[in-house]
Amino acid sequence: MTEPHPEHSGPDHSGETITIFKVDPILDTWIVVTSRSQRPDGRLEDRHSAYYDNISPSLNWTSVPGAKAWAVIVEDPDAPQEEPFIHWMIWNIEGGATALPEGLPNTDFLMTPQGGIQGRNSMHGHGWFGPRPPASHGLHRYYFQVFALDDFIPMDAETRLPELLNALKAHTLATGEMMATYEAPSRQ
Repeated sequence: MTEPHPEHSGPDHSGETITIFKVDPILDTWIVVTSRSQRPDGRLEDRHSAYYDNISPSLNWTSVPGAKAWAVIVEDPDAPQEEPFIHWMIWNIEGGATALPEGLPNTDFLMTPQGGIQGRNSMHGHGWFGPRPPASHGLHRYYFQVFALDDFIPMDAETRLPELLNALKAHTLATGEMMATYEAPSRQ
């Protein structure tokens, strides 16, 4: 257990576990998830942070036979709140895809990848909201969770994470994750 920072009040991290640990996949297969936006030390590049350009990072994953669709959820369990902070929810990515490009627009429905739906992040916008941990709160972890699905999820962009989680429980073939880190920039 980490010690609370003297300037920080409230929980040190959320009390809830991230989504991937709540889903029991059908297959005994692991998805390898990587990103060119992650530095060798694990840190996410500044341009993806809400402190800077706030653009979504690129993401790559290994294929899973039989996957008809994919879902991606990015959560920060170190956020000083009861539940992990949701940075990104995207689902109904076509099954043949094995990547997301950098800089997806923050819209509910995507043209590329075609059919992709982006739910609301914890800041109530659709699409990506980059890391913005509180100053002096230390290093935060960002879990990029990828779910291979046996079918598309018939839910719209206003679907909240608990409802999406129920669909993931019913349709997930395999899962994988990548953890990136980020810390508030020090002010000069």
